[in-house]
Amino acid sequence: MLWVRRHDVITNLGRPIWIGAALVALAASLHIISQLSGILILSQMAFVITLFGIVLAIGGYPLMRVTFAPIAFLIFAIPLPDFLNAGLSLDLQLISSKLGAAFINLFNVPVYLEGNIIDLGTYKLQVVDACSGLRYLYPLCSLSFLAAYLFQAPIWQRVFVALSSIPITVAMNGFRIGAVGITVDRWGPSMADGMLHFLEGWIIFLASTLIILMEAYLLARISKRPFSESFGVSTGAKSTASATVHSKDYRPFYACLFLILAILFAGTFTGIRSETTPERSRFVTFPADIGDWHGHASSLAPDVERTLGLDDYILSDYSDPSGKIVNLYVAYYASQHRFKYHSPLVCIPADGWSIVSFERTRNDVGHPMNRAIIARNGYRQLVYYWYQERGRKIASEYLSRLYLIYDSIFMNRSDGALIRLVTPILPDELDEQADIRLRRFIRDLEPRLNVFVPSRDSPTNERPTARNPQRHAHV
Repeated sequence: MLWVRRHDVITNLGRPIWIGAALVALAASLHIISQLSGILILSQMAFVITLFGIVLAIGGYPLMRVTFAPIAFLIFAIPLPDFLNAGLSLDLQLISSKLGAAFINLFNVPVYLEGNIIDLGTYKLQVVDACSGLRYLYPLCSLSFLAAYLFQAPIWQRVFVALSSIPITVAMNGFRIGAVGITVDRWGPSMADGMLHFLEGWIIFLASTLIILMEAYLLARISKRPFSESFGVSTGAKSTASATVHSKDYRPFYACLFLILAILFAGTFTGIRSETTPERSRFVTFPADIGDWHGHASSLAPDVERTLGLDDYILSDYSDPSGKIVNLYVAYYASQHRFKYHSPLVCIPADGWSIVSFERTRNDVGHPMNRAIIARNGYRQLVYYWYQERGRKIASEYLSRLYLIYDSIFMNRSDGALIRLVTPILPDELDEQADIRLRRFIRDLEPRLNVFVPSRDSPTNERPTARNPQRHAHV
């Protein structure tokens, strides 16, 4: 994208400005924070910001106008963090389910929608993570951005093309789900797998691409331009650079080089920094009896333990005198720089369960928790989970990452735990009864967690911690 406009790059070398060095300094800070906290997206964004800073330090605003879109295109190479991906995937699942059910209703097919489950009577369609539409949204967004860049049209038309990929993706995914439902109703459940695979990949993507091209065609007709001449890279743009290019001030560029070298040097120290880890009791000593609950501990398979990279965990079924069961799982990490737990919003659908409902709630003393009802093959379960990190009880994945950044810098700690509790919703009981049972267990559990999940004031020691890119733990 830059090479085909190399003449414009040369002719638009304006006066360097110090804002470029300031951007590189900002990027350097983000990179150091990324190394300290283990949140890689900060370093990835810092790379793009550094390129913008170098452009301003070399050629000022005139050069930025020529190079902005090609550099900004690199943003689509940065994957979304898992906690953002999980929330977006769940929202798209629910929207796609509603659109699919609405499309099925257009053909007078009776359908009942419960969360992300479309009930056709004889068959239930489960709109899981793979059906959310994210696999279309990311590439289509980059494709529509590129199309807008190449589209020779007024700015409002180019913005329209760039943003249109979002509603197109959602609508086409809803159409795909609706088409599957209709074929199942007409020709039986055996059609589901075949139609899902047929419509899942390249056909829907190509259809969405054609819709974007049709938009561009109609916009070209509105502007009375031949469609064949509407795409291309503008070259020979009028120079907006100052006439005194030869008297450039190279100090901003030298400052950028100095900052880049400094951050490389500083990175060698942050990579070997000894991280503070708190003292705690191990879960092997966790009580088998909690109030009137009696636990039966189990363990993960050895290969699963190695994959998760857990420092410690407990997995146990606790039953009350009536035989009702609550499953307790606590995953503890002494450091979150190499391994991170995934949000249950990712792991629950990955295990074949559909999330029927999800909400943010609080326990009896006001601590935030996440509450979800999940379903699979006619069975339902109630799930509560939260993150307990360095004395805080957090429900939001966003806040968890922000506190991780803050505490990594100012406390030199990144330890934390995921607490997840699950109880089955029995066929003869209401959701509220399962909710009362789970909340009763939480009241008995929380006072006993403090010695196993360290607080902010727990005694600490230091250990060498390599700040390597983290792996993610699916549970």
